[in-house]
Amino acid sequence: MMRGCLVTLLLIIVGFGARAQHYKYIDSTKISGTDRYKRQVKANPDKQLVEIKRYIPQIILDIRYATNNNFMHRRMYQQARAFARLPVVKALQQVEADLQTRGLGLKIYDAYRPYSVTVKFYEMTSDTNFVANPRLGSKHNRGCAIDLSLIDLKTGKELDMPTGFDSFSRKAAANYPDVSPAQLNNRELLKTIMQAHGFKVLNTEWWHYDFNGWTGYELLDIPFQVL
Repeated sequence: MMRGCLVTLLLIIVGFGARAQHYKYIDSTKISGTDRYKRQVKANPDKQLVEIKRYIPQIILDIRYATNNNFMHRRMYQQARAFARLPVVKALQQVEADLQTRGLGLKIYDAYRPYSVTVKFYEMTSDTNFVANPRLGSKHNRGCAIDLSLIDLKTGKELDMPTGFDSFSRKAAANYPDVSPAQLNNRELLKTIMQAHGFKVLNTEWWHYDFNGWTGYELLDIPFQVL
């Protein structure tokens, strides 16, 4: 009996050690896994991560981290899906509706991102102008950040922007001045419409928008397959 208790205790210690190693940049109590997330959603349904396509079927997805076409040059997600907290998706519905009156729509590159992926990004490049510091976590980890651009609904093509997605250059800044008139107009149109519906652009990335209520949501590390 004593031996069995010791084995159980050892397994618990090893389990905690593995978890601490996984979250080596931050206290593991600050990261919500599946069970904790479910309790949070039960207490507040607005905390649910919902699939954006189910609420906005016409939205276009180009989930780069489910491909090799990203700065990591490898697949970071096993599924090309986009999730966000329920109020974030409802705000995106309003954005999409506004854009459609102009013959435009949204293309999404990334949305909710598991915390463990943010750690991998940081360990590849620690430039926090473009990659979140895992000691603080990312708004993407909270389900409250969206990487996106505009498309022309008639052609399906992206509007001309100052850079492509995930460009680690000064030109990617939200207010970088030395761009063409068309790029400036397109960037500012996106900014104006997103801000009108509760989002704020990240200064260093024209494509990255944070939901204004992000502080009310926890950091998450839940794989897409579970959602």
